[in-house]
Amino acid sequence: MDIDELMDKKKMIVFITGIVVVATATIACTLKKKAEKNIYRAEIVEPVQPRKMGVYEKYIKRIVDVICAISAIVVFSPLYLCVAVLVKQKLGSPVLFIQNRPGLMKNGKETIFRMYKFRTMTDERDENGELLSDEVRLTKFGKWLRSTSLDELPEVFNILNGTMSVIGPRPQLVRDMVFMTNEQRKRHTAKPGLSGLAQINGRNDINWEDKLDWDLKYIEKVSFLSDLKIVIATVMKAFVKREGITEGDMATAEDFGDYLLSRGKIEQGRYEQKQKQAKCILT
Repeated sequence: MDIDELMDKKKMIVFITGIVVVATATIACTLKKKAEKNIYRAEIVEPVQPRKMGVYEKYIKRIVDVICAISAIVVFSPLYLCVAVLVKQKLGSPVLFIQNRPGLMKNGKETIFRMYKFRTMTDERDENGELLSDEVRLTKFGKWLRSTSLDELPEVFNILNGTMSVIGPRPQLVRDMVFMTNEQRKRHTAKPGLSGLAQINGRNDINWEDKLDWDLKYIEKVSFLSDLKIVIATVMKAFVKREGITEGDMATAEDFGDYLLSRGKIEQGRYEQKQKQAKCILT
């Protein structure tokens, strides 16, 4: 191979790489703009003191997220298609479960974004039109999806549109957020993630206070090395050992408010007030 041929191949590689980079950036920006149209701020909550982000978290982490998200979609596209077909056959439409979750704070208050997951439950209702309990609606297939974490595959698109990150505190429910103290809500000064410190240190097998403490520990120092360690540990625990998927004998994890009420850590009146606040945020 002569020098000219070698140079031509290098130019071709550079050209293709450039196209991939531009296409990736374009897709990410387009999805981000689309997602921003559905994002709103939880105005009725008390503001929390903002946290200063480091260089990695502020500038580099987003680039890493986009690269990981695009790579995952390309590599696991057959798996996405297979799971989608199975969900359609066993649970029907829609294939995706979309739910509003609290995300990264803006001016001290949480933003609310749409999180995507594969459905794991049916839409069975009682004679009054109310949804049946999670235990009844969660099928064997749904339990399998959760035990393998395959139901979380669509969250990669949340990472791509900028509402989530690969690593960060897991996005909890709005009805969980309202029961958090202002100190615990500081977890939302970091972008929510597919996995985090709490997930590799017990996931749903640890109590709520410990879970939130792990999230606060994560935001103390966000770095590429710590994120990489969490990614490796997540693969081992969620996909290999399948630890902490559910809480005890419950079909799904216990809500934070229910946890506090059942243990006498909050009064019934305060509990009901917070539940109303959560509904106001979602409407």
